[in-house]
Amino acid sequence: MSRARRVAAATAAVLAAGALAGLAPPASAGGSGPRDVHPSLRDNLVAFYDFDHPVPGDAALERDQGRSGTEIELVNGGAAMRVADRAYAGSGRALQTRQVEPTVAGNDDWKAGTWSASGVRTLRAFNAVAGTTVMGWFKAGMTAPRPNSTTADPDDLFNAIGLAGVLTGDSDGHGVRALLELIDVEGELRLVALGRRLDGGNSQTFAAAQDWHTLLPVGQWVHLAATFDFSTGTMALYRNGRPLAGFYTRTDDPWLVDGPGPHVTTASDPRGIKIGGSYPQDTREQNPCDCRMDSLMFLDRALSARDVERQYRHMTRGR
Repeated sequence: MSRARRVAAATAAVLAAGALAGLAPPASAGGSGPRDVHPSLRDNLVAFYDFDHPVPGDAALERDQGRSGTEIELVNGGAAMRVADRAYAGSGRALQTRQVEPTVAGNDDWKAGTWSASGVRTLRAFNAVAGTTVMGWFKAGMTAPRPNSTTADPDDLFNAIGLAGVLTGDSDGHGVRALLELIDVEGELRLVALGRRLDGGNSQTFAAAQDWHTLLPVGQWVHLAATFDFSTGTMALYRNGRPLAGFYTRTDDPWLVDGPGPHVTTASDPRGIKIGGSYPQDTREQNPCDCRMDSLMFLDRALSARDVERQYRHMTRGR
């Protein structure tokens, strides 16, 4: 059965089971909301994945604990990608992503996400939006980008390590509207927020000044956040609730926000979410991350520094 049919069948099964049992739909960000999310953020929580909620009947799918109900697939590794590892007290399992075979372009890397050529309707909150935030917990298991499995040169490495992001409305599975990742900036790998306001338009990158090995030590859980204010053309990065010093890689106006506003993203539904590498539809290998991730959050506004710190403290100091 194709991936699209598996997702559709699993979703139908969940809805049918809920109707028969008189159950409510998947957890919403409204009301009490997920306990690991600060109450002040729940109304803007579009998607949230803690990797403790497999879809009944298909453990290769993960349920969304945010308001959108956007299921994602644990690509290639399925249920084995959920591992016993706690990012913070009170969390459950984590997601394991990794490169499987570095010398073969076999589309077997472990990554996660969802993709649709017509756009993912449940992610419409990111359609014509003024701001976005991507954040979560990450544990690096690598000290450099992995070998480029799409070329014949054994010494060729990918130029980036993919963490998590929202795709554009015209994405082939790689192009993004809001992304947290590690990428080569003028010959040096850096932790960045990379955003694109307009489909088919230019991207802007805000890069952390500090060495990424210090920001993401191997084997250590770290909370990262990237905020994107499309109305003003600004971005920010945070580590463990604190803002990071950094710089923009372009000094022009790549998002075209100098003119009259309001400035929002293209009025198109994102084609999906990518986690731990590009092409969640599994048509190509790109920028794999040998990492563990937990409590990934995608919000439809650019959080303030106070909001990010509040969320970090909410997770680490109890609820």
